[in-house]
Amino acid sequence: MEETTMTIHTAPGPARAVHLTPDAAAAPSRRDCTPAARVTKSLLGYGVIAGPFYVVTALAQALTRDGFDLTKHSWSLLSNGALGWIQITNFVLTGLMTVAAAVGLRRALGEGTGRTWAPRLLAAYGACLVAAGIFRADPAQGFPVGTPDKAPVSWHGTMHLAVGSVGFLCLIVMCFVLARRFTHDGQPRFARFSRSTGAIFLVAFAGIASGSHGPVTLAFAAAVVIVCAWITTVSIHLYRIVDAA
Repeated sequence: MEETTMTIHTAPGPARAVHLTPDAAAAPSRRDCTPAARVTKSLLGYGVIAGPFYVVTALAQALTRDGFDLTKHSWSLLSNGALGWIQITNFVLTGLMTVAAAVGLRRALGEGTGRTWAPRLLAAYGACLVAAGIFRADPAQGFPVGTPDKAPVSWHGTMHLAVGSVGFLCLIVMCFVLARRFTHDGQPRFARFSRSTGAIFLVAFAGIASGSHGPVTLAFAAAVVIVCAWITTVSIHLYRIVDAA
């Protein structure tokens, strides 16, 4: 193991050389991260993993659950059947991680445009994800296997649609709020990414809300993947800013 020689001047007396291992030489930089910064980074870390966690868990079910068709069924339908608890848990855990990320977003943004509303909108979206898990979607369109194409709508199915709509609208608005913040901070690439994500998700949400299926359902699933990737990218970006501060 190589050593690093550092000359330290003390007063009074001559300078003396201290030999440090690479780990010891790096130690001061690790101590530069304040406790507050570590908390902020930990919270933003949940924003990094929330999207991939949700997408991977949902896709794994969509590709393996008997009777599920990605071109026909929304991911919310996975909450039904004997294995429905997996998607319910997916909703709740992803929602809680998103709320934690919203707190980290608030701490990381500092003063300026979007500091108030961006975290609130993200927290509202996270809360709606939790509620979407609590208020289970109704079986529909032949899933789970044996369900008629037109099944009756229950009160919890209605609540699922309502909280989902509110959450998606909060997420769309947040995209444009952060786009304005990134523009103000002189970060045009993140501003464009935020605006395009908000526009894509708005169009996809309008399509699925119209009751269309087939390609529209698949396009909405793709839009969910894009917006999850956006949340992850923004969280990583802010994580690095906190790390460099």
